[in-house]
Amino acid sequence: MSNGFEPVSADEATESRPAPGIQGLDAVYDIPVQVSAVLGRATLQVSQLLKLGRGAVVELDRKLGEAVDIYVNNRLVARGEVVMVEDNRLGVTMTEIVKADRAG
Repeated sequence: MSNGFEPVSADEATESRPAPGIQGLDAVYDIPVQVSAVLGRATLQVSQLLKLGRGAVVELDRKLGEAVDIYVNNRLVARGEVVMVEDNRLGVTMTEIVKADRAG
């Protein structure tokens, strides 16, 4: 059973090692991440949730035009604005990167 790696000598490993920086990220480019854009939040009791029907409106904690939160793997990383993409699809454009100390 092969793990996809072939043994190399120390000299070969040193020669093929990417320089520090952007090139060092090559190993992570193919790792999938989950990106979520949260328009807002609402807290409901189960009884309220069960009463919702088609066309029901749930009021969120955000105002129209307020920035949406952008999460990567459930971690807040940015804020952005909702934009129209193509014919009838929505997207999010990042307007602010959230530093780790502010993400909590």
